[in-house]
Amino acid sequence: MEYKDFANSDVQVSRLGFGGWGIGKTLWIGADDKESKKALRKAIDSGINFFDSALVYGMGHSEQLIGQAERESGKDLFITSKIPSKRFEWPAKDSSSLKESFPLEHIISTTEKSLRNLKRDHIDLQQFHVWNDNWADQDEWKEAIYRLKKDGKVRFFGISINDHQPENGIRAGETGLIDSFQVIFNLFDQAPADKLLPFCQEKNISVIARVPFDEGALTGNVKPDTEFPPKDFRNHYFRDDRKEQVWERVQKISEISKGETDSLAEAALRFLIGFEAVTTVIPGMRKEKNLLANVQAVNKGALSGGLMEDLKQFRWIRNFYE
Repeated sequence: MEYKDFANSDVQVSRLGFGGWGIGKTLWIGADDKESKKALRKAIDSGINFFDSALVYGMGHSEQLIGQAERESGKDLFITSKIPSKRFEWPAKDSSSLKESFPLEHIISTTEKSLRNLKRDHIDLQQFHVWNDNWADQDEWKEAIYRLKKDGKVRFFGISINDHQPENGIRAGETGLIDSFQVIFNLFDQAPADKLLPFCQEKNISVIARVPFDEGALTGNVKPDTEFPPKDFRNHYFRDDRKEQVWERVQKISEISKGETDSLAEAALRFLIGFEAVTTVIPGMRKEKNLLANVQAVNKGALSGGLMEDLKQFRWIRNFYE
């Protein structure tokens, strides 16, 4: 497993991280704790040390599983979490104030809840789960970061950027208080490469690429006749003719990349680690077989320069979350 320095530090994290939303057992339906624990153990054994979670992933369930896996492994992992907006909104609206969304005591108390779930005395990376850069010049969020770091409860602080708004965080990044941005970045949504990635390279801010498979579309498993379990959010994400739109595009990606990769998912992951600014990529991996395939893919390294350029034509501007 390849590792990179996290932000402006000598702390190293694995290029492949473990996305913990799916194991929380809400919105992504179908997770089984026994399978999830097996995947977590195998991830650790495979050299993955970056585990991303959030308080709202199963309302603490994902954090609890990851914390348990760390204790059972006997290893020190790099564990992240996220603070939900007090308004519980995704994304943060322009009409929402910092006082309504992230008052100081809410930032502190939710961090302490996550610490209890993880059974740890610190979180390696705490993140705002949504953000609005209109708040960048205000002091309350800055005071919360100072206090949490001073008390040793948080080592690094970051922002999980609103869906498909990769530049909505750059002003906060200019304060010097943000160590990382977690952002949707994949073969379809390549917008972070325009401004966010160059900014992060200049400022030594880590980039965590989330949704690398576009909620499953870039694995090739979303076909025109695919059905999802009741209450699974993907029923909304891939509604109407969206599955057909996805299928048409991924067939072309597979055709172009088949001489250099063994699968569409491999192409998707190796495309992302081809960007120097990307620190780690965090697909959800609820099953051991998927974990092992992703480890194998990332261990092959970045795609060739020629294929990287060929795949840039698949940029697709849309927002399926709406």
